[in-house]
Amino acid sequence: MKNTAILVTLVSATLFGTGCNQDKPASKQMEAVQSEAKDAAQDMKDYSYAQKGEFVEFMQGRLTALDRDMDKLSVKIESASAAFKTEAKPKLQALREKRTALNTQLAGVKDASESTWSSVKAGTQKAYDSLKDGFQQARQWVSDQVAP
Repeated sequence: MKNTAILVTLVSATLFGTGCNQDKPASKQMEAVQSEAKDAAQDMKDYSYAQKGEFVEFMQGRLTALDRDMDKLSVKIESASAAFKTEAKPKLQALREKRTALNTQLAGVKDASESTWSSVKAGTQKAYDSLKDGFQQARQWVSDQVAP
């Protein structure tokens, strides 16, 4: 049930986000939504202890994509007014701190034992979800504040 709720939330957020982007044709937006839904399904894959390496690689890939998105958001913030930058920079810094904490958590995954695997994996996924949610909120806030 929780996985279904997460998937529905992610797809809804993606649909909303791509719906706001008028630069892309509808077919490209739909492809992006389908890709996000596929990624969300992969997120929910139940990695076993034996797949620890795959989990680390998968999460590193997700972090790389999120880093690119955060860099784009940073560029958008830098092109805004000084007053907006003053308000936005602490929010971006908070996201970067969450990113650093997640990287530390992910490093701990490599050292997880079979007996601690479930809790370490869940903690890492929770930290990633928190970072991603924070990023989506920040992106929405920036979009609401900065005219396209």
